[in-house]
Amino acid sequence: MNQHVASTWRQWLAVSALGVGSFAIVTTELAPVGLLTPIGVDLNQPESTVGLAVTLYAWIGAVAALVSATTLSALPRRPLLLGLMLVLAASAVGSGIASSFGALMAARVVGALAHGAFWAMIGTLGAQIVPAKHLGLATSIIFGGVSAASVAGVPLASYLGSVAGWRMSFFAIAVLSLGIAVAIRVSVPSLLGQAGVDTGTMRRIMANRRFQRIFAVTIVSITAHFMAFTFIEPYLRGVLNVSPTMIAILLFVFGVAGLLANVFSGALIDAHMKTLVVGALLVAALALAGLALPFTATSASVAGVFLFAWGAGIAVVLVGLQTWVIKEAGSDALPASAIYVALFNAAIGLGAVLGSVILAMSGIVAPFIVASVMTAISLLGIAVVQEPQSLPAPAE
Repeated sequence: MNQHVASTWRQWLAVSALGVGSFAIVTTELAPVGLLTPIGVDLNQPESTVGLAVTLYAWIGAVAALVSATTLSALPRRPLLLGLMLVLAASAVGSGIASSFGALMAARVVGALAHGAFWAMIGTLGAQIVPAKHLGLATSIIFGGVSAASVAGVPLASYLGSVAGWRMSFFAIAVLSLGIAVAIRVSVPSLLGQAGVDTGTMRRIMANRRFQRIFAVTIVSITAHFMAFTFIEPYLRGVLNVSPTMIAILLFVFGVAGLLANVFSGALIDAHMKTLVVGALLVAALALAGLALPFTATSASVAGVFLFAWGAGIAVVLVGLQTWVIKEAGSDALPASAIYVALFNAAIGLGAVLGSVILAMSGIVAPFIVASVMTAISLLGIAVVQEPQSLPAPAE
């Protein structure tokens, strides 16, 4: 009995370590979102150019996810994840010491390669570590790190950048990555790789209409989110005209909402996945529209309410879509997850580019209006998709 308790405890410790790992990789990806202005000033670049640090990183991560699924899938998981986390730490250090924008981008390219591979590999580990009946909870914890980074990692990086300089944000990510590497070494069990993932399998998944629909929803909703979120710091600074400290506080409101929503969704997602995703998309669409209203610009408190709703909604969407893909995929969880990660990262880059174009043409509020409409469209898309029934095989 004690052996069973110890084993279960270690399983969830491993799941938690992977969750913190996903938090670290996505925080690294999105950290420039809350630091556009100070990085631009220090490296003598406009904010639109600094935004490329997010866009290029996301697109390279997308390619890396697909390539890793075919070239690295047979490797044992623990040493692979450990190595990728060490590469991420080195990339963060390189970003922190960069003396030019070119050096910053070079360091981030290295990190993007590790990012895509790490995210693609952890997509299936929940099913290998815990029993199938707990897949939704395990996935919520592992990919809760993704949503937590999206909603809390940026505020943390922004706050640290405001009090200690933007470089310190990257150094902190490097330290966190090293700690996660240790946790993975200690807690993640020895798991064999999965041979036989090839481009034919990926083509078969992409040709499946059920996957096409959920992938389409992913592209539209994630593009919409990052169309607005990439420029949240200039929005708060320009529209609300508040101090850097208040910007950090408002971003923390966004982040706390996401963390609370992760806890909420983790408890319910196995039984009510579609309901949660539909409700979350509705909340996010309304919140984005609220941020574009004229009276929101007159009150940081009103903006805070809408940011709280947006943070909660998008956190549930991020976990819900990843869980949906894994449940739909069954034994094809690894290639399906790799495709999902690639599309997700491509959508991040696309959202940043479209947001930049719309901002330049119509002003800082316009990306939020367009993002609200696109989120509503993705809501209609998910409403007509049948919830998946299949599950990956139980863990041994």
